Amino acid sequence: MSNYQGGCDHVHIKANAEPIDNHECHCNVCKGVTGQQHTHVAFFNYGDVTVDHPEKVNRQPFNSANPNGPLELCTCADCGAALMLDDKEKRIRVAVPNVMGYDDAAFPAASYHAFYDETKDYAKPSDGRPVYEGLRPDFAWPASA
Repeated sequence: MSNYQGGCDHVHIKANAEPIDNHECHCNVCKGVTGQQHTHVAFFNYGDVTVDHPEKVNRQPFNSANPNGPLELCTCADCGAALMLDDKEKRIRVAVPNVMGYDDAAFPAASYHAFYDETKDYAKPSDGRPVYEGLRPDFAWPASA
């Protein structure tokens, strides 16, 4: 049994481990893709996430301003549902629980706020979790799978 399951009726995503990073993202790319002011994002080691029907996955650049960047937004070829972010360098796979078919309540709460900067047009988060201008300082990108 996997710890976390997402996806849609056509493509099932399973994560068999805990996230290696779990944050509320305030970056402009996430805002543009999700339409949310901030987004719960969980990074998993690449090999901890499986896809049952990879042939039904469409891929497009996650960041349209950096189309050759490492992250791709994966969507279902049948219904268009957002499934995950996939790393072309095979370091991580990313879940956005409330957008990608997961039970958001089953995920641990995000432990910090990432990519917040003082130029944002809203108040700095004050919910007791740390707030960083990037990922948490101790985060280390895993090696490619």
